[in-house]
Amino acid sequence: MSFEKDSFKWDELTVTRGIVETFMADFLDSIDLDVAVVGAGPSGITAARILAGQGHRVGIFERNLHIGGGIWGGGMLFPRIVIEEEAAPLMEAAGVKLRPWKDGTVIADAVESATKMTAAAIDAGARIFVGIEAEDVVVDDSDRVCGVVINWGAVTAAKLHVDPLAVHSKVLIESTGHPCEVGDVLLRKIPGARLDTGETCVPGEASMNARAGEAALIANTREIYPGVVVAGMAANAVSRSPRMGAIFGGMLLSGQKAAEISAQIIADLG
Repeated sequence: MSFEKDSFKWDELTVTRGIVETFMADFLDSIDLDVAVVGAGPSGITAARILAGQGHRVGIFERNLHIGGGIWGGGMLFPRIVIEEEAAPLMEAAGVKLRPWKDGTVIADAVESATKMTAAAIDAGARIFVGIEAEDVVVDDSDRVCGVVINWGAVTAAKLHVDPLAVHSKVLIESTGHPCEVGDVLLRKIPGARLDTGETCVPGEASMNARAGEAALIANTREIYPGVVVAGMAANAVSRSPRMGAIFGGMLLSGQKAAEISAQIIADLG
């Protein structure tokens, strides 16, 4: 094989056309989804992997240019995370190596977890769009959420006025983490909107109580508004439940439950 300048058939336009044409094809194939996941943290990635593996059309929209949410930093920049044994199969399904630890827990490498979980979701058929944020939701005539309004994260960062685009979905999974941004925007902008609890605003998470927060997270994973399923730390934020720190089993199990709820909603829609 020759890797010399004169042997190359491509030029700069080959690169430009390749990027633009293939991205646009994938993007246009992802504007009418079964499930739109907002936030590529552990719960959103887990839900996406499971749903895509079942044959659903799944797109993940992540504001940052990286995936994984809060996994990367582990605990206080020590790149390790703790997982309860009950959630270990969800990591093993993504090929993550686990190290036995104490009191019913295992340890995982934070970087390996983020990368392998994401690769597993992509391999299952989910598409991940980084650098794209959700700035609003799409609603139908009954005010049921039926999609997400997206724009480049860089547009917001630069404070530019640029109109967004819309993506339709049968279900929207809110997995934006601590801020619960989708929950916040739908309560602010949909007239008379309330959470399933009756709240008219996102109350926010409570201070750390790791065991209580983990136990609450699964129950808090639910359809909080017609068409919107909440998962991960956003689920505790809408329920004023405690934060947990660098233990991630609840996040994974929350993603699994969000996938189950979403699949049932899709089935009920027919």
